[in-house]
Amino acid sequence: MAEDVKIRAQVYKDPRPAEMFDRYHERVRDHPPEWVYELVRTVTVWMGLVFFRIQGYGAENVPNGPVIVAPNHASFMDHFFAGAFVRRHIQFMAKSQMFGHNVMSWVYSHGGVFPVRRGYADDETFKTAFTILGRGGTIGMYVEGGRSRSGKVGEDAKAGIGRLAIISGAPVVPVAILGSSQVRNWTRLRFPKVVVRYGKPVRFEQSDDPTQQQQQAAADEILRRIRAMHAELEAAGPRRAAQAARKAVLAERATP
Repeated sequence: MAEDVKIRAQVYKDPRPAEMFDRYHERVRDHPPEWVYELVRTVTVWMGLVFFRIQGYGAENVPNGPVIVAPNHASFMDHFFAGAFVRRHIQFMAKSQMFGHNVMSWVYSHGGVFPVRRGYADDETFKTAFTILGRGGTIGMYVEGGRSRSGKVGEDAKAGIGRLAIISGAPVVPVAILGSSQVRNWTRLRFPKVVVRYGKPVRFEQSDDPTQQQQQAAADEILRRIRAMHAELEAAGPRRAAQAARKAVLAERATP
């Protein structure tokens, strides 16, 4: 069996000063995603359909109003896979190393993406996220933090998503993406089939000052739901995962 393409090592601390990222936060706080979002979305959805035969189920679970979309994370394409089947403009937190003096930084910020400074407690990131939710927007946040190195859904949830969900009171939609861990093999002309399943939204009791335990418990519950959905798709296998997702969504609709 051929080995997967190796993922480059992640840099877990950004040594650049926090002030460097202020302008990106300011733009995203002051402006909703611009035309570049739809342009990038159109291109990546086309790529997903043609190369990865992407299918999505349960997109109606993403409600109107403020909401947090929480997919598992194994590929640089997960941002696009998670947003492929919903008309909401999902504004993802992204590692600060993606921002700098380059054209892509303009694309990210004008498309609604905002940085989280790696290796630090970044309150500016949460201020931006609360601003987006406050105007009825959609946040994309990975409960695992960084990308999974093994291709499996992580076992440890980062408390940050619990903090955001509890303080904002916004519902969280867990999302399971199967197949994205193999997307990096496109360089070898191997294109996996990708299936996306949107779970039912979960809402936590709102609090302006949740304890660390409450934040972690909420994050753990979100990850538990993602893992359960992903396990169902994985058990069905790549060929039958779409059928399993469709069946599960139909069963949810039939449940009062």
